[in-house]
Amino acid sequence: MTTRPAPGTRLVFRWRKWDASTHWVHDCVYLGSDEFGDWFGQFAGWRSHRPGRDVVASTDNVTLLPPSGEWVFTANAPAHRTRVYIDLAWDARWDAGVPTGIDMDLDVVEQADRGVWIDDRDEWEEHRVRYGYPLDIVDRLEAVTLELEARVTRREAPFDDATIDRWLGRMTRLHGSFDTEAPQADH
Repeated sequence: MTTRPAPGTRLVFRWRKWDASTHWVHDCVYLGSDEFGDWFGQFAGWRSHRPGRDVVASTDNVTLLPPSGEWVFTANAPAHRTRVYIDLAWDARWDAGVPTGIDMDLDVVEQADRGVWIDDRDEWEEHRVRYGYPLDIVDRLEAVTLELEARVTRREAPFDDATIDRWLGRMTRLHGSFDTEAPQADH
């Protein structure tokens, strides 16, 4: 079992593709854990790096890494248009004290003006071929995606406002401890 950092520790969450290439590098802070898994936060103004572009968080957000490693859930604070964003993942876990995972290019999304839907479904076969995703894993994650879509629609914990707001509240309490400047992460 990996030793967790102390809550409030600044770290980097590294996403890769199946071929081991870098996909996303998120600058974040470890918030702690609960019955759902480990929670991370990103303050408004902090950057995520992706080959070819940087993304700056427009609001605070929190991310859950569950023990299954099959998905990673991010919730944005208001007034961000997207409340829920779940990245289907493979082997999302701690590696030498750093959270990491393989982004599988299929997402469950909830937006205020559109509701809940599965994103990138029409592109998944193309991505599967491009990155060489094994068919048995694709089949498993397609089933997980449908289950997550239903759970988000029902507002089942941890996708409910009470759980999300509790962790966003912890972010608010930590805010004064950090500069809003993005931490310097090696890409």
